[in-house]
Amino acid sequence: MNLKEKITEDMKAAMRAKEAARLSTIRLLLAAMKQKEVDERVALVDADVLSIIAQYEKAARQDLADAEKAEIAILQAYLPQQLSDAEVAEAVAAAIRESGAAGMKDMGKVMGLLKPRLAGRTDMGRLSGLVKAKLQG
Repeated sequence: MNLKEKITEDMKAAMRAKEAARLSTIRLLLAAMKQKEVDERVALVDADVLSIIAQYEKAARQDLADAEKAEIAILQAYLPQQLSDAEVAEAVAAAIRESGAAGMKDMGKVMGLLKPRLAGRTDMGRLSGLVKAKLQG
């Protein structure tokens, strides 16, 4: 699936989920993409789509790009602080000790302890991989 198709699918998902802000942003992006296709009589490839997404900076509209970055910084203040790799490794080691895990058969026990403690503070896929590596080796 190319980027244009993914954006279209995300728009449909936002419509179904009634995510108004996300839907509005995606529709603006799709409109800009369609405009470029019509103006230049081309089918956009991923690189073209990425250039549209970064258009504020490329158009020397640093004020708008800075405003978007400031909005992102404000919103990130509400997200949980992400744990460092060392903190995640320590949490994994502690959960393995607490559960008495002895091998891969105990991965569910370890993940059961870690998920409520680390949810939103680390990537669960990365966490699962780290637990698996610790239990195998």
